[in-house]
Formats: sequence, C-alpha cells, structure tokens
Amino acid sequence: MDQATATGVECLLPTLLVLILAILSKRTIEPLVAGVILGLLILQPAELLGNLTGVVLTVMADDTIGWVIMVCGLMGGLIALLVKIGGAVAFGRVAARRITGRKGALITTWLLGLAIFIDDYLNSLTISSSMKAVTDKFRVSREMLAYVVDSTAAPICVIVPLSTWSVYFSALLEDGMALDAGEGLRIYIQAIPYMFYAWIAVLIVPLVALGKIPLLGAMRVAERKVAAGPDPAPAQNGSGRGHKGDVRKVVLNFFVPLVTLLFFTWFLDIDIFKGVIVALAVTLALVFYQRLLKPGELFDTMMDGFKSMLLPLGTVVAGFMLKEVNDQLGLTPYVIGLVEPIMTPMLLPLVTFVTMALIAFATGSFWGIFAVAIPIVLPLASSMDANTPLVVGALISASAFGSHTCFYGDSTVLSAHGSGCRVMDHALTQLPYAMLAAACAAFVFVLAAAF
Repeated sequence: MDQATATGVECLLPTLLVLILAILSKRTIEPLVAGVILGLLILQPAELLGNLTGVVLTVMADDTIGWVIMVCGLMGGLIALLVKIGGAVAFGRVAARRITGRKGALITTWLLGLAIFIDDYLNSLTISSSMKAVTDKFRVSREMLAYVVDSTAAPICVIVPLSTWSVYFSALLEDGMALDAGEGLRIYIQAIPYMFYAWIAVLIVPLVALGKIPLLGAMRVAERKVAAGPDPAPAQNGSGRGHKGDVRKVVLNFFVPLVTLLFFTWFLDIDIFKGVIVALAVTLALVFYQRLLKPGELFDTMMDGFKSMLLPLGTVVAGFMLKEVNDQLGLTPYVIGLVEPIMTPMLLPLVTFVTMALIAFATGSFWGIFAVAIPIVLPLASSMDANTPLVVGALISASAFGSHTCFYGDSTVLSAHGSGCRVMDHALTQLPYAMLAAACAAFVFVLAAAF
C-alpha cells in the first residue's frame, strides 16, 4: 500500500488504544482489531476499507504467518493425539507419584522448561499440556502454571545458543552489521552473559515457587481462588484405551513422540515445523502398530487438535496486523529518534533495553522490530566505543521481555492456551513478576556499563 508514514505522537495512539481496551475488557482480538482500524484511520481515513483488506492479505501472505499457523495447528494435533491415546495422562500420573506437593510440581515444571530450550512454541505447548494434570492435583492455579511455562519459553531460548532465537538473531546481526558468516553467532554467544532480563526472569521462578518471593497482585487472587475452590476434577483420560495393560507402553507413547520432536527439530536445522511433522509421523506409526485408534478416529482427533488452536492463532494473526500498521506508522523509528539524544556510552545499554522492551511489549513484535533497531543502535554503539556485546545483550533482553509480557504475543497466548486459562488472566497475573525482573535487569545494565 502506498501510504504516508505518521510523523508525530499519533503513531502511538493505536497501541495505547489496544492496551487500554485489553486491560478493560480482558480480551485480546477485539482490541487488536480496534487498534488496526485506528491506525489505518490515522494514515488514510478515506481508504479505510481498501487498506484494511490490504493489511489482512499482506499478513496472511507472509511466510512467517503461514509457518506459525502450520506449526501451531500441527502441534495442537500432536498434543490431542497424545491425550487421546493416554500418553500425556500417563506421564501426568507417573510424575504425580514422584511429586509430593505444590512446590515440587512447580519446580518440576520449571526444570522441564529449562530442558526444552530449542523453541518457545515447543516449550509453551508441550510443558503446559504435560504438567496441567499434575499442577491441578496440587491446587496450583492455571495462571501460575502459565507463568512458570512462559518464563522458561523465550527467556530460556535466548540464553541457549542452540535455539530458533539464536539462529534468527545471529543472522540478523550478520545482516545488520555486514559481518562474515559465523560472526553473528560469535557476537551472540559473547552477549549471552549480558542478557540480564532473560537470566533474572528464569531465576525468579523457583523463588516464586518456593515462596521466597510472595504472591503479587492478580496472582494472589488466582491462587487463593483455587485454594478455596472444590477438589480438582480428575484428569481427562482420553479414550482410556492407551493405559489398559502395560503402563510403561503408555508412557512410551508420550516420550517417544516428544523425544522425536526435540531431536528432529534440532537435527533438521532447528526447525520445529520439520520436527513436528516427523513427530506426527512417528506417533501415527505407534498408533497404527498398537491399534489404539481407528483411522477415522485418529484423523478426527488430529483435526480437533488443529481446531483447538484457532483462537490463539486468531490472536497472533491480529497481532501481526497491528505490527503491519505500526510499521506503516513508523512507530519504531519514531521512538528510537526520541531517545537517541540521551544515548551516551554510560546510558546506551539501559536506554536500549527500556526503549526496545516498551516497543516490543506494545507492538507484539519481538523479532521484526530488531531488524529496524540493529542497524541504528549498533553503529551508534560502535561510534561511542560502547561495549557491543553488552548492547546486543540489552537488545535481546528487550525482545525476551516483549515475548514474555505482551498480552497478544505468541508465547503469552500459547502458554495461556496450553495451561487452560484466559490470555488476559495469564498476562495480568505474570506482569508483576516480569516487571520485577525488568527493574532488576535495568539496574544491572547500569552497573555493567559503569564497570
């Protein structure tokens, strides 16, 4: 679309409208659509309908959106199959026998999050679905489960250099800084110790689980509501066929697909799309070999799982629409331009983290905006003789913060969906802990720049 870019504070208005409506309504898709419409009205009010359809078609034609839809849909189908054949339920039963209380359930969830570091989608969906029955047994709120899962999604993925995040950002660094092949990953690894938000967000979780950090805000309400409620409902057992007889075979029906998913995601160029296709093929082979489901029942289950992802996918698509409109409005360059005068060698890491964290949180863009920011921020850091790995750490910390906290971000949406709570309930209950981590990270960025 051939449109003028907004030049002033009006480019902030659509995102502010989205945040206000989301908090008031505790919904996500409708506020996002309202923000998109307001942004298009600011750009070209007379061409609203044509530009709206143009944004929709642009987003739906984007390779990333196609990838997200297929990955999430196939993951939904895989999880539905694991539940139907009893594998997920058997895993929950075995885990519950070895866990003695609420703290143990939360720490186990956290440890699983540390282990599944390849991709945040994989982390969010598999761990939440696997541990839901266990945490329900010990009266852990779904919101607390979603918080623990989300805190080990993007934050753990960025600090492990064998993840989809590290692959993407390494390529982005090479492109934005005109580096030779392999140099981007070298700088990324150098920056890992400086990804302070990710480290702190991950380390806060066990402190919350063990009660060292108290329940805050809406999380206190959610936990008290579960504690005072009726006894937890028994876990859904799917068809029940999968756990008649040999329990070890049932547990195998959970671990073999999961290990296949992890291994082939890593082996096939850290691509979860390829990994989930192989995992589905292995699961289908297990089902047919053991005659657990009839062909029609098997494919109906997969389709039901795919359909269960439609609401979170709708939120993600609407978030991409808002990102497209914000790009047309010029939001990211506008905000960077506002803060550029105060970027000194001492303040550069702090200002970079705070500014980009706010943009990522507001726009729901955790990768795309950094394609804009890196060519601006890193040459500025070089001209000031600032610590480049520290500034890169600040940029990636900001991305992790946005993914962790944005109400309509994909990780937030998928963590809530997998845990079985509303997106806004999850976003609002985890926000105080994320803000605590961000405040600590901001303080450490100042110290690191000083020394």
